[in-house]
Amino acid sequence: MRPSLLKKLLVALAALPLLTSTAFAADELDTGDTAWMMTSTVLVLLMTLPGLALFYGGLVRAKNVLSILMQCFIIAAVMSILWVVCGYSFAAGDSCPFFGDTSMLMLKHMGEDTLSGTIPESVWITFQMTFIIITPALMVGAFAERMKFTAVLIFTTIWSVLSYIPVWHMAWGGGLFSGWGVLDFAGGTVVHINAGIAGLVACIMLGKRKGFGTQPLMPHSVPFTVIGASLLWVGWFGFNAGSAAASNASAGFAMITTQIATAAAVLAWMLVEWMKTGKPTAVGAATGAVAGLVAITPASGSTTVTGALVIGIASGVICYIFATGVKRALGYDDSLDVFGVHGIGGIVGAILTGVFLREGASELSVGAQTFQQIKSVVVTIVWSGVAATIALFVAKVTVGLRVDESDEEQGLDTTTHGEAGYTA
Repeated sequence: MRPSLLKKLLVALAALPLLTSTAFAADELDTGDTAWMMTSTVLVLLMTLPGLALFYGGLVRAKNVLSILMQCFIIAAVMSILWVVCGYSFAAGDSCPFFGDTSMLMLKHMGEDTLSGTIPESVWITFQMTFIIITPALMVGAFAERMKFTAVLIFTTIWSVLSYIPVWHMAWGGGLFSGWGVLDFAGGTVVHINAGIAGLVACIMLGKRKGFGTQPLMPHSVPFTVIGASLLWVGWFGFNAGSAAASNASAGFAMITTQIATAAAVLAWMLVEWMKTGKPTAVGAATGAVAGLVAITPASGSTTVTGALVIGIASGVICYIFATGVKRALGYDDSLDVFGVHGIGGIVGAILTGVFLREGASELSVGAQTFQQIKSVVVTIVWSGVAATIALFVAKVTVGLRVDESDEEQGLDTTTHGEAGYTA
C-alpha cells in the first residue's frame, strides 16, 4: 500500500468517532446551546419586567403608574402558572390543527434529563413561558387607566387559553399554519397580531378614557418610557435570536436583522414625525424602535439584510400613520397604541416575511409564501378578535369591565391598590 493511501486511511479512521458523534448531536445535550437559551430566557423576561412595565408606566399619568406596573407584574405570575398547568400541553401537544392535547398537563412527561433538541426541555418550556407572559401584558396598554384589575386578570387569562395557546399551536406546534408553510420565526402572529387585535377589541368595548379628545392626557415620565424601550430593544435579541433554539448561525443572522430593522424604524418614525410636527420626540423614537422590533420578529430567521432594512422603514412609517392619523380619524382610545404598533407592525412584518426571503428559507415561491403569510394574518385577526370578545364578555358579566368614574378621576393607584407612585 502506498504511503499516501495509508495516510488517507488513517485520517478517515481517526475522523470516524467525530462523524458518529456529529450524526447523533441532535440527541445529546449541548452546553453552549443550553447556556444561550437560558440567557435568552432571562432577556425575554427582562422585556416584560421591567422593560414593558417601564415603557407603559411612563406613558400613563402619574396617578396610574402603579396600576400599570402591577398589571404587568401579576400577569407574569398568572401566566407562568397557566403555562405549566395546561398551556404548554394544549399548545405543544399533538392533536388537531388548532389545539394540542392533555398529554403534558403539569409537565408530567418531563424529567430532569428530558431534552428538546440539544437543550433540556425544562429550558425550552421556560423560554416559551416568557412569551405567554409578555403577550397579554402587551394588551395592558390598550385599556390603560380604566379597566378594573379583576377584569384584567379574567380577560387576559381566558383570552390566553382561547387565543394565545391555539395560535401558538397553529404556528409552532405542528398545526394549521405549519401545514401551510407559514414562516413566523419568533411570534408575528402568535404574539403581536394576536395581542394587537385583542387590545383593539378591549379598548373599543371599554370606551374612551374620561377626557380623551378634550384634554391632554400626557405621559408622566418620558425617561421611564425611553428606559423601558431600551430594555425592550436589548431583551428582543433573546426574543428573536433565542427562537433559533440554539447558539448557531440562524441565531446570529436573527440578531443582525433585528438590529438593522429596529434602527431603520427609529429613523423612519423620527423623520416622519419631524416633517409632520416640526419636532423629533423621545416618545416617538422609543415607539418607533418598538414598531421595528415587532415587524422584524416573524422575519428575523428568514429575511435578508435588505429585507430587514425595508421592513424596519415600512413599520416605522406605517405604524406612525396608524398610531396618530388613523386612530384620531376613527376615534378609538387605544391608550398606548397597542394596535397601532403591535397589531399593525405585526401585520406588516408577517406579510413582508413572505416578500423578503433569504435563499433556502422557504420551499415556496415569493408569491406563494406571501399568500400563505396573508392567510395566517387573516386567521389570527379573526381568531383573536372572537376570543377577546368572549373573554371580555365573561369579565363584564362577572365583575364588570370599567372602574367607576370617580375612581378613574382619582386614579387607579390609590383606588385599586391603596398606594401612590409618588409622595410629595
